Amino acid sequence: MEPQEQPAAHDPRGGEIEVSYCVVNTSQRDLLLRGLDAIARERAAAPWNCEVIVLDNGSSDGSAEAARAHPAVDEVIALERRRGKGANDSELLARARGRYAMLLNEDSELMPGATRLLRGALESDPRAACAGARLLRPDGSGQACAWRFPTAATAAAGVLMLHRLYTVQSRGHLTREVDWCQSAALLVRRRAAEQVGYLDPAFFVYSDEVDFARRLRDAGWHSLYVPAARAVHHEQLATDTAAERRIVQLSRGRDMYMRKHHSAAQAALVRWLTALAYAERALLALAMPGHSPGRYLIHVRASLLPRRGEGLSEAAERYNRG
Repeated sequence: MEPQEQPAAHDPRGGEIEVSYCVVNTSQRDLLLRGLDAIARERAAAPWNCEVIVLDNGSSDGSAEAARAHPAVDEVIALERRRGKGANDSELLARARGRYAMLLNEDSELMPGATRLLRGALESDPRAACAGARLLRPDGSGQACAWRFPTAATAAAGVLMLHRLYTVQSRGHLTREVDWCQSAALLVRRRAAEQVGYLDPAFFVYSDEVDFARRLRDAGWHSLYVPAARAVHHEQLATDTAAERRIVQLSRGRDMYMRKHHSAAQAALVRWLTALAYAERALLALAMPGHSPGRYLIHVRASLLPRRGEGLSEAAERYNRG
């Protein structure tokens, strides 16, 4: 049975809360503060009441203290032990009091008007559960941020070098229905999220929002891509020193999604097709300056054997042990 629309909570300053900004941060104090400054500008311009909740994921760089001191922040959840993004986003969605919850990474910086445009898209489409912003690199170029759900067909498109044409759905300038959007800047209808039980904490990171969008689709909801709403995605994870662990975790998430929503045979087929696509890219990288065949080969191994190697989840466990 679909849950009824809950009465909105009230902002302590008076009035119902419409939007809850929900930020997860892991030891990225400077980027977090930059993102909170952008939220403050959005909040000041909004004609409705908002709240800002920061979940600090076991940081040791003073992030939690900096968030508490920021004038835009209403609540800080400071974890002593690191957890996965699926669990953290779920806690934020369950704790948020607004009708809508804006899921944000610490490395996401909302551009002016993004909240208004995303909220407007969900208000105009009662069966839309999520609305994703267009993600930009710091230099202003666009990033792919909405895709088809993973299937054998999308894996085959990768082998045929048709991924951007077939699988990527973040194209054009008009709001459109898509399979799933990246959760770096994603406005979620909390009633829909509650109906499906929020995100699955079994997904430590990567494919957590894919599984979330798929379960929402199975429950009769859908996702929107709203290119007029923009956010700068600084992608701090793309430049850290844990590249191999990220690749392992990415492959695990993809395989977990396939085994959860498809047959074991289809999951195996996707593993092999994905490995083949990366093997092709490794060969091409030999003749392309600035490309690393070794990195693609790590993808090949992780795609074929996603349960082997150390991923981000093991790194978090080691961090928690001190």
